[in-house]
Amino acid sequence: MPIDHAKLPVRDLAAARAFYAAALAPLGCGVVWDRSPTLGLGKGDGGDDDEPIAFELTAAPIARCHIAFVAAARNEVDAFHEAAVAAGGIDNGAPGERPYGDRYYAAVVLDPDGHNIEAVYKGA
Repeated sequence: MPIDHAKLPVRDLAAARAFYAAALAPLGCGVVWDRSPTLGLGKGDGGDDDEPIAFELTAAPIARCHIAFVAAARNEVDAFHEAAVAAGGIDNGAPGERPYGDRYYAAVVLDPDGHNIEAVYKGA
Protein backbone atom coordinates (compact mmCIF):
# COMPACT_ATOMS: atom_id res chain seq x y z
CA MET A 1 0.00 0.00 0.00
CA PRO A 2 1.40 3.41 -0.85
CA ILE A 3 0.76 4.66 2.70
CA ASP A 4 3.04 3.49 5.49
CA HIS A 5 0.42 3.90 8.21
CA ALA A 6 -2.43 6.09 9.32
CA LYS A 7 -5.00 6.02 12.09
CA LEU A 8 -8.55 7.23 11.61
CA PRO A 9 -11.13 7.47 14.39
CA VAL A 10 -14.55 5.97 13.64
CA ARG A 11 -17.83 5.81 15.53
CA ASP A 12 -18.95 2.44 14.14
CA LEU A 13 -16.23 -0.15 13.49
CA ALA A 14 -18.55 -2.53 11.63
CA ALA A 15 -19.71 0.27 9.30
CA ALA A 16 -16.09 1.36 8.69
CA ARG A 17 -15.08 -2.24 7.98
CA ALA A 18 -17.87 -2.70 5.41
CA PHE A 19 -17.25 0.67 3.74
CA TYR A 20 -13.46 0.42 3.45
CA ALA A 21 -13.41 -3.26 2.47
CA ALA A 22 -15.68 -2.40 -0.48
CA ALA A 23 -14.20 1.01 -1.36
CA LEU A 24 -10.54 -0.07 -1.30
CA ALA A 25 -10.95 -3.48 -2.98
CA PRO A 26 -10.44 -1.91 -6.45
CA LEU A 27 -7.06 -0.63 -5.20
CA GLY A 28 -6.00 -4.11 -4.05
CA CYS A 29 -6.52 -3.45 -0.34
CA GLY A 30 -8.46 -5.46 2.19
CA VAL A 31 -8.83 -6.29 5.86
CA VAL A 32 -5.45 -7.52 7.18
CA TRP A 33 -6.48 -7.77 10.84
CA ASP A 34 -9.56 -7.29 12.98
CA ARG A 35 -8.87 -6.76 16.70
CA SER A 36 -11.81 -4.91 18.16
CA PRO A 37 -11.76 -2.04 18.99
CA THR A 38 -9.31 -1.59 16.09
CA LEU A 39 -9.33 -2.74 12.49
CA GLY A 40 -6.45 -2.82 10.00
CA LEU A 41 -6.81 -2.42 6.25
CA GLY A 42 -3.98 -2.67 3.75
CA LYS A 43 -2.18 -5.04 1.44
CA GLY A 44 -0.72 -8.30 2.67
CA ASP A 45 -1.72 -10.85 5.26
CA GLY A 46 -1.46 -8.76 8.43
CA GLY A 47 2.03 -9.96 9.34
CA ASP A 48 4.71 -7.90 11.03
CA ASP A 49 5.82 -6.36 7.72
CA ASP A 50 2.36 -4.92 7.03
CA GLU A 51 1.68 -1.37 8.22
CA PRO A 52 -2.02 -1.00 7.53
CA ILE A 53 -4.35 1.84 8.07
CA ALA A 54 -5.80 1.33 11.53
CA PHE A 55 -9.32 2.35 12.43
CA GLU A 56 -10.03 2.85 16.10
CA LEU A 57 -13.47 2.97 17.64
CA THR A 58 -13.99 6.14 19.65
CA ALA A 59 -16.82 7.86 21.47
CA ALA A 60 -15.02 11.21 21.33
CA PRO A 61 -15.87 13.85 18.73
CA ILE A 62 -14.15 13.04 15.45
CA ALA A 63 -11.86 15.49 13.68
CA ARG A 64 -12.30 15.00 9.94
CA CYS A 65 -9.26 13.75 8.00
CA HIS A 66 -8.19 13.62 4.37
CA ILE A 67 -6.27 10.66 3.03
CA ALA A 68 -5.36 9.85 -0.59
CA PHE A 69 -4.61 6.35 -1.85
CA VAL A 70 -2.44 5.80 -4.93
CA ALA A 71 -4.17 4.00 -7.79
CA ALA A 72 -2.26 2.09 -10.46
CA ALA A 73 -4.48 3.34 -13.31
CA ARG A 74 -7.41 5.63 -14.07
CA ASN A 75 -9.81 2.70 -14.14
CA GLU A 76 -8.87 1.95 -10.50
CA VAL A 77 -9.84 5.52 -9.56
CA ASP A 78 -13.16 5.04 -11.36
CA ALA A 79 -13.74 1.66 -9.69
CA PHE A 80 -12.83 3.09 -6.25
CA HIS A 81 -15.38 5.89 -6.65
CA GLU A 82 -18.11 3.54 -7.84
CA ALA A 83 -17.45 1.03 -5.04
CA ALA A 84 -17.19 3.71 -2.34
CA VAL A 85 -20.49 5.36 -3.33
CA ALA A 86 -22.19 1.94 -3.59
CA ALA A 87 -20.91 1.18 -0.06
CA GLY A 88 -22.56 4.31 1.34
CA GLY A 89 -19.92 6.95 0.72
CA ILE A 90 -20.97 10.44 -0.37
CA ASP A 91 -19.59 11.74 -3.65
CA ASN A 92 -17.23 14.62 -2.97
CA GLY A 93 -15.59 14.79 -6.39
CA ALA A 94 -16.35 12.48 -9.33
CA PRO A 95 -13.45 10.85 -11.19
CA GLY A 96 -11.62 13.31 -13.39
CA GLU A 97 -8.61 15.52 -14.01
CA ARG A 98 -7.69 17.93 -11.22
CA PRO A 99 -5.77 21.21 -11.48
CA TYR A 100 -3.11 20.08 -8.97
CA GLY A 101 -0.54 19.20 -11.61
CA ASP A 102 0.00 17.35 -14.83
CA ARG A 103 -1.69 13.96 -15.04
CA TYR A 104 -3.53 14.24 -11.68
CA TYR A 105 -6.64 12.08 -12.04
CA ALA A 106 -8.66 11.54 -8.87
CA ALA A 107 -11.98 10.84 -7.21
CA VAL A 108 -13.08 11.79 -3.69
CA VAL A 109 -15.78 10.49 -1.35
CA LEU A 110 -16.80 11.13 2.23
CA ASP A 111 -16.78 7.98 4.36
CA PRO A 112 -19.49 7.25 6.98
CA ASP A 113 -17.66 9.45 9.52
CA GLY A 114 -17.13 12.35 7.11
CA HIS A 115 -13.45 11.64 6.36
CA ASN A 116 -12.45 12.85 2.88
CA ILE A 117 -11.10 9.75 1.08
CA GLU A 118 -9.39 10.04 -2.30
CA ALA A 119 -7.95 7.73 -4.92
CA VAL A 120 -5.40 9.35 -7.22
CA TYR A 121 -3.51 8.30 -10.34
CA LYS A 122 -0.61 10.45 -11.53
CA GLY A 123 0.60 8.27 -14.38
CA ALA A 124 0.75 8.86 -18.10
